[in-house]
Amino acid sequence: CADKEDPKKHKSKVKSKVVCGYPISIFFIVVNEFCERFSYYGMRAVLVLYFKYFLLWDDDLSTSIYHTFVALCYLTPILGAIVADSWLGKFKTIIYLSIVYAIGQVAMAVSAIHDITDSDRNGTPNNMTFHVVLSMVGLFLIALGTGGIKPCVAAFGGDQFSEHQDKQRRTFFSVFYLCINGGSLLSTIITPILRAQDCGIYSQQKCYSLAFGVPAALMVVALAVFIIGSGMYYKPEPQGNIMLEVCKCIGFAVKNRYRHRSKKYPKRQHWMDWAEEKYDKLLIAQIKMVLKVLFLYIPLPMFWTLFDQKSADKTKHGLIVIQPDQMQTVNPILILTLVPIMDSIIYPLIKKCGFNFTPLKRMTVGMIMAAIAFVCAALVQMEIDKTLPTFPSKSENQLKLLNMGTNPVTVTLPGLDPVNLTAAQASDEFFPFETENITVSVGSFKVTKMISMTKGLRQTLLIPLDISDEWLLADDLISKPQQGSNEIRFINGMDTPVNVSTPAADFGQIEPFYYSNYTKIKNGETTFTLQSGSQSCKYSAEFGFGSSYTYFIPSTLIFGPNCQESITVSENIKPNSVHLALQIPQYFFITAGEVMFSVTGLEFSYSQAPSNMKAVLQAGWLFTVAIGNFIVLIVAELAKLPKQWTEYILFASLLVAVCIIFSIMAYFYTYIDPAEIEAQFKKDNEDDEDDQSKLQKQEVEMTKKDSIESHREGKQTRM
Repeated sequence: CADKEDPKKHKSKVKSKVVCGYPISIFFIVVNEFCERFSYYGMRAVLVLYFKYFLLWDDDLSTSIYHTFVALCYLTPILGAIVADSWLGKFKTIIYLSIVYAIGQVAMAVSAIHDITDSDRNGTPNNMTFHVVLSMVGLFLIALGTGGIKPCVAAFGGDQFSEHQDKQRRTFFSVFYLCINGGSLLSTIITPILRAQDCGIYSQQKCYSLAFGVPAALMVVALAVFIIGSGMYYKPEPQGNIMLEVCKCIGFAVKNRYRHRSKKYPKRQHWMDWAEEKYDKLLIAQIKMVLKVLFLYIPLPMFWTLFDQKSADKTKHGLIVIQPDQMQTVNPILILTLVPIMDSIIYPLIKKCGFNFTPLKRMTVGMIMAAIAFVCAALVQMEIDKTLPTFPSKSENQLKLLNMGTNPVTVTLPGLDPVNLTAAQASDEFFPFETENITVSVGSFKVTKMISMTKGLRQTLLIPLDISDEWLLADDLISKPQQGSNEIRFINGMDTPVNVSTPAADFGQIEPFYYSNYTKIKNGETTFTLQSGSQSCKYSAEFGFGSSYTYFIPSTLIFGPNCQESITVSENIKPNSVHLALQIPQYFFITAGEVMFSVTGLEFSYSQAPSNMKAVLQAGWLFTVAIGNFIVLIVAELAKLPKQWTEYILFASLLVAVCIIFSIMAYFYTYIDPAEIEAQFKKDNEDDEDDQSKLQKQEVEMTKKDSIESHREGKQTRM
């Protein structure tokens, strides 16, 4: 958002009081930025989980919508820059789009209230279309708001300083960046905690409405704080959009070159030189500088393709009590740690070693770091995959056996060795079958029955106490429990109904020789209360993360103070054994890559951009982020890889290939000093003006001389 301002006006522009050398107005801007970043990153931290577990979308759709939203957030800054520069000015643009932003956050919070359409009060919305439409409208308004104000807030803060306050301005931008990461850090710690709470009017569910509601409230606070400081701001008027002027100049050069494509016209040194007929040479030189940097931007979206996947990461399992979406807090913590370490220790040390670690070399190393991060992610995912059970494909089914009787039995299955089951015990594993109908023989008398299974499912065959009675098939889970929860089921082998409950969940009344539905249980120790008529007993179990168990209540159960020894347990899905802390190396490498790539890239872009086109390159830089998110969607859609770790390796390989291309481009890049080039052009223009004025003076003197001589000749003729 660059404004063309009168330098004389600029010197006396600060209206607010100065405290410690800083205008008071910038404190309102810093607080506004902190609250806005808290709002944005807090909402984004739980967004993928909201898609998957509230809207019930699958992984692919959730990831696609997430990256589309992020891409839109980085496309709208171009719109915000144009509106601020050519129409409303920075102040009004920030105000109006912040209102749009706040409305979007409120819409997201309302869309996450399940009770609005939960007519049967079972905890699941009955009209999912309402929630989907409202959330999509909210995300669109958020993208429009956050993207629109993104290029304006920092520039508006810089406008508050006078020309002699360069040091204070630099400090302001450092504090501004600190606020971005501070807001991000706090929000990614707090909002996942809020999401993990249970809330609701009629039924208790994960509290996504609160997780979105707090960021909405912070956005309202951000807007209020910014408005309070209104009377203290310097508000430069919009003076026209340099981006529009750049586009017009480039367009004219292209059209003029096309009109003069014939060989009879002499070639020019650069294709932008074809705009000289209409535009100033200084503007053309400035555009050349910008195009030179924009050409280097071409490979950069691949970095953002990897970087923005950390927020939609799927390797979220662990043994430590931490919400999976809180792992994103590692990134801002590492940024706050690594930025000063890099600037104060690493870069000076490299310089002392005599190595010329130029900005483009830093960016190349940053891309390599990001590739290493995804190799680490692939290794972690491979370890996770080892702990996952082998679920049936669509063309097969799996069967487990449970002996509900009081005597051991031998079960014969087609194509397998006989399976011996002790009393009240289940088989250790699921047996795979290709056919839906199988013949099962039980006992020494070879009671044989035809069992009809369903392809693509895991099922447990309940062998009753009297094997001549009906045999039941109970469906088991065909995916790992999500969000670290555990799925528990009870089977009643008694001839009387049994009610099973815990303080957090109620399994309801289980009929004789039947089973309950799966119920989610949190990690830690849980005590179950079993009750039949006036009799009851307690059963305690310790749970980890992501497991599934079936508990069998035998017919021999004797109710009393404790029934710990009587109930038997069958493990269907093992708990997670891969520690969440194994993700820290990949976060370290991706953050180190961000510091070396992103921070250095912004510095490089600023140093290589002409004075009046900083906003053009800022918009170009943000545009590469948008393109990176679109690449995620395209590659993920085309690749359709069966394993998650293979997708990580694919992206890492693509980044290494792009990194090689970028390093070659960087090798041939020549660093420039835009200020020196602009000064030279201005000097040449002044010299041209001086030459023209000298020629005009000479012409005037010659004219006077000719006039005097002709006057003398006329006199002599008369004489």
